Amino acid sequence: MRISLQTHLPATMIPTLLLLPLLGLLCSQGHAMSREERHRLRNQVVEMFDHAYQNYMNHAYPADELMPLTCRGRVRGLEPSRGDVDDALGKFSLTLIDTLDTLVLLNKTTEFEAAVRRVLSDVRLDNDIVVSVFETNIRVLGGLLGGHSMAVMLKEGGQHMLWYQDELLHMAKDLGLRLLPAFNTSSGLPYPRVNLKYGVRGPETRTGTETDTCTACAGTIILEFAALSRFTGDPVYEAHARRALDFLWEKRQRNSNLVGTTINIHSGEWVRRDSGVGAGIDSYYEYLLKAYVLLGDDLFLQRFNIHYASIMKYISQPPLLLDVHIHKPLLPARTWMDSLLAFFPGLQVLKGDIRPAIETHEMLYQVTKKHNFLPEAFTTDFRVHWAQHPLRPEFAESTYFLYKATGDPYYLEVGRTVLDNLNHFARVPCGFAAMKDVRTGSHEDRMDSFFLAEMFKYLFLLFADAEDLPFDVEDYIFTTEAHLLPLSLSVASRFSAPSANTTSEEELDDSNFDWTCPNTRLLFPDPAFPRNLREPIRSAVDRSCPRPAPYREPGMGRPPLRAQDFMANNPEHLELLRRMGVSLIHLKDGRVQLVQHATQAVSAVAAEDGMRFMQEMMELSSQQQKEQLPPRAIQIVSHPFFGRVVLTAGPAQFGTDLSKSSTGVRGYVTVAEPYSGCMELANPEYVQGRIALLQRGQCMFAEKARHIQKAGAIGGIVIDDNDGSSSDTAPLFQMAGDGRSTDDVTLPLLFLFHKEGNILLESLKEYREVEVLLSDKARDRDVDVQEEDCSTEPTTPASSEPVIQLHHVELDVSVMGEEVTPTDELVQVSPPEIEAVSEAECSRTEARAERDSGEGEEPAVESDSSSQSVDELLADWREDLEAFQQMEKDEL
Repeated sequence: MRISLQTHLPATMIPTLLLLPLLGLLCSQGHAMSREERHRLRNQVVEMFDHAYQNYMNHAYPADELMPLTCRGRVRGLEPSRGDVDDALGKFSLTLIDTLDTLVLLNKTTEFEAAVRRVLSDVRLDNDIVVSVFETNIRVLGGLLGGHSMAVMLKEGGQHMLWYQDELLHMAKDLGLRLLPAFNTSSGLPYPRVNLKYGVRGPETRTGTETDTCTACAGTIILEFAALSRFTGDPVYEAHARRALDFLWEKRQRNSNLVGTTINIHSGEWVRRDSGVGAGIDSYYEYLLKAYVLLGDDLFLQRFNIHYASIMKYISQPPLLLDVHIHKPLLPARTWMDSLLAFFPGLQVLKGDIRPAIETHEMLYQVTKKHNFLPEAFTTDFRVHWAQHPLRPEFAESTYFLYKATGDPYYLEVGRTVLDNLNHFARVPCGFAAMKDVRTGSHEDRMDSFFLAEMFKYLFLLFADAEDLPFDVEDYIFTTEAHLLPLSLSVASRFSAPSANTTSEEELDDSNFDWTCPNTRLLFPDPAFPRNLREPIRSAVDRSCPRPAPYREPGMGRPPLRAQDFMANNPEHLELLRRMGVSLIHLKDGRVQLVQHATQAVSAVAAEDGMRFMQEMMELSSQQQKEQLPPRAIQIVSHPFFGRVVLTAGPAQFGTDLSKSSTGVRGYVTVAEPYSGCMELANPEYVQGRIALLQRGQCMFAEKARHIQKAGAIGGIVIDDNDGSSSDTAPLFQMAGDGRSTDDVTLPLLFLFHKEGNILLESLKEYREVEVLLSDKARDRDVDVQEEDCSTEPTTPASSEPVIQLHHVELDVSVMGEEVTPTDELVQVSPPEIEAVSEAECSRTEARAERDSGEGEEPAVESDSSSQSVDELLADWREDLEAFQQMEKDEL
């Protein structure tokens, strides 16, 4: 998010707006960063951009995005579906279009001209593919318009792009026409998806049946569509975007003046009534304020200020920003925050409300320093809630804005931290990889286009001098994707059609806001004031190491079978469950569900025992969630990876505890023979002194560990035998023992899903000698990693359901028909926080069972040990993937 301080605003606003840069003279404190150091960091930003961009062009183009771990392009349909995330991909070279104006800002004019020629010659927009209206608008339409703005600017300079004849604008108009069918609803809110070739009507579109969309999805259209209208002279685009904003405003909750997260596009009913400034709503607020700046319509400022007053009244609890219910705004809707709200301090700077911006930004910075990156979600006591970090730019965006407003060199140091962490933890040989888990430093095989579109713009602007920029950035507004639109559009081809829904004077309470930005001379009379605001927040985050709640004894009675003693492979235990009305259901994917029906118990007493058993399981689940072992890291340290690739691994409940090792276990990998590791190894001479690779299945994990230990291995890695399985879509597991003492196992054993394991196997095929480091979290290549003083909350976004783990068994608990899931060897790692639910909702969890246990024929390394075909395995995996994506969608 970026917007100029010199805008076409009412005359009363201009004098005070232009004072905002003066704040830097008042608030600067501490030692200023030298000009030489800033230039070094500026040049480092450019080098990092080159590393990301050139690897995309060399290994991925014309694909939409780069997969930096496997050094290839992500082509939709050729890679396993990631659900809604893939709706941004339209086979239109997304990353190249999204990066066009970044090339110009970083003074890469020659590369920009070549990139424009590639877009014009190679990119097609008539693909038969269903894409997200929101993502396509902000990334592709915004990218084409930003590229057009830059091309026109360069052409007017008389040295570059002299051949340009508005070709990018013509493409933008073509794309705009392809998005318009999505707005064909009675409300004016767009469908969330559209087929680029066929629109939304008819079976060939494979869309148009959706009923819900997020508030940001419908409310983040106006800048791009208005710019397209004003560039082309066609008012239809701006009119549709205004109509959608009018409808959202009409449907706000009138008492709280807040909007919900998800809305029905036909009826206007709120589907999700929680309200915040993060995921699902964020850029709706941003675009109201920026629409006023770009279009000069007071209506947008009025609406923004009314919303902003409610945000500060109900959602803002400095330094926190917590979601509330729109009908009961004093009631918190959750106890965690998502990373997308990191844009909000930057928006507050634009609003002129700098004190809360400083406070919230400082909280975000302290969380970043604890975890190296902002976790995708974190709790109110600053622990990890969702552990991923897809290299989001919002924190860097707000850092730039606060530096722009205050001139405080502190924010240059914040920017240096962002740069260092990207280089130390996310940089890989083929680009920058998203973090799968900020706790372990493991990577995900993705580099989203917004990383190039936004991150490097804000970091370059943070460290650059005015003379380093090829144009005056004050002449442009930045969209939510950081694309550049000229402020001259505010007076070009203005369309004055009245909105269908205006704000009455009765609704507008002028006491809620000022029509002029505040005089920054009066904000901070003490130059040390920003520092004084930051200190208590830093202390609060540093102190947040809550102790786990003490274990509470289960209820009064004692059933014949204690939950903590239950083992799913014990026939006697299963018979006791049957007598209590508990039955086992085996699912096709290897999972087992445990269901309790009181009416099926042998007696009323047995039914009561069954109920107590389930209650005891729930108590045990609550306790054991605090005792989960966190995930581990497998770091490839040999050439050409040099520690840049980190894989998320599940730990074992036996063997070496890597969390107690300061160095981890380092060694070369080799494949065990037999690959299952279920009998004495035939190649001990190759395994001795190395880390053995094993395939899951056919025997217990502890048995595999004993066989490789006998052969002299220093560690083991078990790779899932289910094709397509991935920690992207399934929760990690702890490997449990075999029901007897495992004190004899002294080496570390880690578990990799198939996708991550295949990266390791492919590396071994290509380079023959592959060295890895097994550790509790990734070790940096250049500096020592500081150990945390307190553990993070064991959470993962892969499931939104609580899990119970008991010795060698993992169970889901459900009472009176709710479901319970046992396994006999795996225990899930890092279950998510249990959210409060209504009495009518089921508290249900899922687990996976160890498959193919028992004796069987030893598989060859390349063979499939399952009786299912690859197609069947992939079909089952996709089914699980869809279920996971739905749970994740529901959570967001």
